[in-house]
Amino acid sequence: MTTMHNDDTDTNFPATFTWGVATSAYQIEGAAAIDGRGPSIWDTFSHADGKIIDGSNGDVACDHYHRYAEDVELIAKLGVNAYRFSMSWSRVQPTGSGAWNEAGFDFYARLLDALAAKGLDAHLTLYHWDLPQALQDEGGWLNRATCYHFAAYAAEVARRFGHQVASIATHNEPWCTAVLGHGTGQFAPGMADPAAAVQVSHHLLLSHGLAMQAMRAVNVPAKLGIVLNQWTATPATDSAQDRELAELEYARSVQWYMDAIFKGRYPALALKHADASALSIFENDFTDIKQPIDFLGVNYYTRAFMSAETPPRKPECKLGVNDMGWETYPQGLTELLVGLHREYRLPPVYITENGMAVADKLQGGKVHDQPRIEYVQLHLDALRAVIAQGIDVRGYFYWSLMDNFEWNSGYAKRFGMLYVDYATQQRSFKDSALWYRDFITAQRASHAVALVGEH
Repeated sequence: MTTMHNDDTDTNFPATFTWGVATSAYQIEGAAAIDGRGPSIWDTFSHADGKIIDGSNGDVACDHYHRYAEDVELIAKLGVNAYRFSMSWSRVQPTGSGAWNEAGFDFYARLLDALAAKGLDAHLTLYHWDLPQALQDEGGWLNRATCYHFAAYAAEVARRFGHQVASIATHNEPWCTAVLGHGTGQFAPGMADPAAAVQVSHHLLLSHGLAMQAMRAVNVPAKLGIVLNQWTATPATDSAQDRELAELEYARSVQWYMDAIFKGRYPALALKHADASALSIFENDFTDIKQPIDFLGVNYYTRAFMSAETPPRKPECKLGVNDMGWETYPQGLTELLVGLHREYRLPPVYITENGMAVADKLQGGKVHDQPRIEYVQLHLDALRAVIAQGIDVRGYFYWSLMDNFEWNSGYAKRFGMLYVDYATQQRSFKDSALWYRDFITAQRASHAVALVGEH
C-alpha cells in the first residue's frame, strides 16, 4: 500500500509549524555511572532478573552521552527545526534532593549549545520515568515529599536553562508511571498494586502543578506544559457492556489527567471504579494541580479497542499492526483532538510523540522501512484534518530519532528513523528519515513559493 498526496494538500501545515524528533534520557544516554550520575529506578529495574524481555539494560544504550555532537549533526541533517529530549534527574541531582551535580548540568549545557549552533529549538522534558533511586528508597511517587523535591528540581533546571529552551514539559506520560510502574509492575519500579497506581497518579499531577508554580516563580521565558499519552476508546460492538467499557477506559486514561489539569477534579466515572479507598488528597491539591499551561503535549500511537467478550474481540486492523502489536489507527488522532477541543479549552497542542516499531533490517547500509513512512504519512494526514477544523496544533515530533532501549522490551523493538547497530554504535538513516527530510523540505518550499506569490 502506498499513499500519495496532491501538492495542494501538502501546504496545510502552517509556515511556523515545528517539525521535530524526540528521545528520552534513559533510553539513549548510557554513561550510567559516569561523572557523578546517581542510579535511577530504571537502572535498578533493568538489572533485576526477568524484568526486561531481552535481559538488557540502559548502561550504554546509544552512548549519546559521549556521541551527542554526532547525534546533533544527524538531527540537523534530517531538516527538522526542533529536538525533544529529557533530562536525567539523577544525573544532575544524584539523590533527587540535596546537592546538584555540576558535571551532569555541564552535559546538558553542551547539548544545548550544540543544538543552538545548528539552529535547532530544544524542547526539554523534566521527567521521563527515571526517578532517582534514592527517592524511591524513601517511597518514591507514593511519598508526597517527592512532589516537593520535583518542584525544587524543576525550578533549578528552569533557572539554569529556561532561557535556552523553547519549552519545558514537567512529565512525560504520567499514566505510564502510575499504571505500568505501580499498577501492573511492567515498568520501574515494578509495583503491582492498583490502589498505589491511583495515589501515584495524584502525586504526579500534584508535582506537575507545584513544578509549574516553581518555574513561573523564576520568570522563565520558555513555554511550560505537560505531555500526556492519550487515545480514543472504541467499543468493539454496539452492546451496552462494550460502550460502558469504552467510556470507563477513556475516563480512566484520558479524562483523569485532563479533568484534573483543566477542571480541577477527577471524573466521577473513573473515581467510582478506581481503587481509591486509600487515595489521599489534601485540601488545596486541585488548586495546585490546575495551573494554566502554555501548551499540551499529546503522545498518540493507537486506539483502545474495548470488548467485554471472553476472549476479547479484536479490531480488524485494516492498516496493519506494528512490531509492538499495536493497531495502526490514524483517524483516532483526529477523533481524539477534536474531542479534547470540544471538552476542554485547549492551549496550543504539540504532537510530542507518534511513531511505529518496525522489525528493521540493515542491508547494504540501508533500511527499507516503508510501513513506517506510511504510518507517518497517515498520521500527518489525520493532523491536517485537525488543523483544518481550527484546532491550534503547533508541531509534530516523530518518536524516535533513533533506535534505543525500549523499556521492558529492551533493544528488541526499533522505533527510530536512524538505525543503531548497538555493537558498533553506528547510526544509519532509514528510508523513513530520508522521506521525513524530503517531506519537511517540500513543506518549506511550498511556503516559500506562496510567499513569493504574495509579493
